[in-house]
Amino acid sequence: MKKKKGIRVIDKKVLEYVLTEQQEELDARSEEVLCHRKEEKLVDLKSTQAQCVIGVRRSGKSTMCYQALQEAGLKYAYADFDDERLEGMGSDQLNDVLEVLYKIYGDFDCLFLDEIQNVEGWHLFVNRMLRKKMKVVITGSNAKLLSGELATHLTGRNKEIALYPFSYVEFCKMKEVDLARKTTKAEAFRRAAFDEYLKQGGFPELMWMEDGRSYVSTLVDNILKRDIEQRYKIAYKAAFEKMAHHLLNVSPAIVVIKDLAELFHFKSEHTARNYVTYLLEAYMLIGVQKYSQKSRVRSVQEKVYAVDVAMMSERENAFAGENLGHRLETIVLVHLMRRCKMEGLDVYYLNERYGECDFVVCKDNKVLQAIQVSYDISSEKTEKREKNGLALASRVTGCKNLLLLTDHDYDEIDQDGLHISVRPVYDWIINMNF
Repeated sequence: MKKKKGIRVIDKKVLEYVLTEQQEELDARSEEVLCHRKEEKLVDLKSTQAQCVIGVRRSGKSTMCYQALQEAGLKYAYADFDDERLEGMGSDQLNDVLEVLYKIYGDFDCLFLDEIQNVEGWHLFVNRMLRKKMKVVITGSNAKLLSGELATHLTGRNKEIALYPFSYVEFCKMKEVDLARKTTKAEAFRRAAFDEYLKQGGFPELMWMEDGRSYVSTLVDNILKRDIEQRYKIAYKAAFEKMAHHLLNVSPAIVVIKDLAELFHFKSEHTARNYVTYLLEAYMLIGVQKYSQKSRVRSVQEKVYAVDVAMMSERENAFAGENLGHRLETIVLVHLMRRCKMEGLDVYYLNERYGECDFVVCKDNKVLQAIQVSYDISSEKTEKREKNGLALASRVTGCKNLLLLTDHDYDEIDQDGLHISVRPVYDWIINMNF
């Protein structure tokens, strides 16, 4: 290996060895039982745009792209730049990668580039491939470094597709749980599967692991250290990591930048704001804006959620209890984001002086549905609070489509001229509509 201006120059023989091994690993997936994701249909392999799949680490991005490519029947070549043997590679070597890929795969119509944002200046290479009419599929685990560069340098020649960990429906498919049969036994199995999903979350590899805590701790550590600290040259690493774990511990929570700056002794609020942005861009956190007709109000007081319930507790020193209500709310939010991203809808939270509503779903400036989430409404006080939140949302937004999601309740409530449907979250996910 040679060094050139701080960039590792990797010998072509080493490149061939690494890329051949990656081809064998990809081919091995044909022997695995894989779950088809709805997002596969969003990958448009007839388009001249780069298909850009982004999401948190280990959410199944490369597997989803692999299945989309297999379904399309395209000849493609694959390179994974999250391989430590390719670390430090510069964009001037991507042509060497292309040459080696032609040697391994023969002629091909499409390039499948995994975690390409690890190569500085990668967008210039992708732009050149697109000009040559090559189909390009890209994955990445950082929104700014991937889609931001694409938007800047490819000027609209990219399509962004967000992928989250498994949904409850996908979780059931992998567990071979019947989602359609209307029997007591089938309903009990769906209920049991949701209890498991509520605790474990949707990271695909977690489904077959006994030591989930170690897996999630390592995953969080990799996101913080590799995806954020190295790339953004974080100055206060220890404080940054403490802040990240704090936000996972207290989520869902409204972010108050001033409080974070004081709590973790950052020199400025600007530093705290940047650090929160990095966590959002790496998909460790999902941000929800406050509902308002005023853009200025929507741009502050963002509410953050963990991208998956596994990150809320399955970490070392998380010191978290069951927090079933927060876990249920997080599952609802992630499912809303998944659905709304696919259908061009927006999700906000509503917080007024006299109360709040967990979510309002909007199309442009019209509110389609207001949603409250509560694990258990058997207490009269709790039920009243949740109904009041929906009534407030109806008054503020004019929306009459009101939904109260719980762990297990079914009901229809008519009160003060309003109709509220009550549904268990697992049933709502299976039959989700607005």
